[in-house]
Amino acid sequence: MSVKNAMTADFLRSAYGGESMAHMRYLIWGEEAENSNYPNIGRLFKAIAYSEHIHAKNHFNVLKEDLYDSSVVAGAVFGSTNLIDNLQGAINGELHEIKQMYPVYLETARYQEEKEAERTFHYALEAEKIHAKLFQDAQDSAKENKDINIGKVYICPVCGFTTLDENIEQCPICGVKKDKFQAF
Repeated sequence: MSVKNAMTADFLRSAYGGESMAHMRYLIWGEEAENSNYPNIGRLFKAIAYSEHIHAKNHFNVLKEDLYDSSVVAGAVFGSTNLIDNLQGAINGELHEIKQMYPVYLETARYQEEKEAERTFHYALEAEKIHAKLFQDAQDSAKENKDINIGKVYICPVCGFTTLDENIEQCPICGVKKDKFQAF
């Protein structure tokens, strides 16, 4: 795959950088949540970190044939203060992607007829909507000094779709069967 338009390529690199940082940040915050006796919130962070990894990999793969050094600039929350603040940082990051970043990237890819970029931006946007809700639910529980009450978290390995529904049969975003999902 190769991207013909510089703007879409820049957006893919930016999204790759942002998703890569979210992946690492969520792994760190997941460990901290577990160490603070919030194992389910920790597991949620780790599951969503896997989803962010999938998004980064999808963006990377669209640019796979465009090999060269590039500076990647992406906004990110840094630091770690406490569970409530970490969850707020996660919520803010997801909302930024939902309301600002991915809608612009997606429309640009459509306009420039970059089908693979359009697909990967769509996958990420749809998953981020779920992530924001799950992080909000986790924060609501943590504000009451409670761990979130969840079972397994399932992640689609193709698009990063995230669900708590153990009865789902296939991914509603990309169609992959649930038996391929990663469970956390």
